[in-house]
Amino acid sequence: MAVVFISPKKRQRAFFVIITLGFLLFIGFISLGIFFAKPKAVSPSVVFNKSKINIDMSIFDSQRFRNLHDSPVMGFQYNYRALNRSKIVETGFISAESVDEAKKTLEGMGLTVTFLEEVKLGRDNPFVPYYTVVAAPVVPPVTPAAASSTTP
Repeated sequence: MAVVFISPKKRQRAFFVIITLGFLLFIGFISLGIFFAKPKAVSPSVVFNKSKINIDMSIFDSQRFRNLHDSPVMGFQYNYRALNRSKIVETGFISAESVDEAKKTLEGMGLTVTFLEEVKLGRDNPFVPYYTVVAAPVVPPVTPAAASSTTP
């Protein structure tokens, strides 16, 4: 029978401690070698390169550049309610640069404006969901026994 002075668990723990310490020492020596190494000298011609970008400013004198047009002004969205020629109420949305232009456009369509307001973009409360699930009320089923008891 053999005499064992160190239990297998203690031997296993000692093995892992030795391996871990060896790994940490290895990483420490590598990092010290990297962090304390002196940088190599670099010639100034490599550091301060002249940029290789050439900008052709003559494009501003070309005919294509002169023929460019400004983009149109982005209009606002308006919600309207108006009466048509038959005195029937019509509602909808219209895009225009101003309230006056929106009124002129609607009047040009033959409508008499009764209500016109700018539609606000976004939402007042961003934490409210866009939709809500509405459950129908639960109605208990009518059984023949319950139907006969309610009838006189």
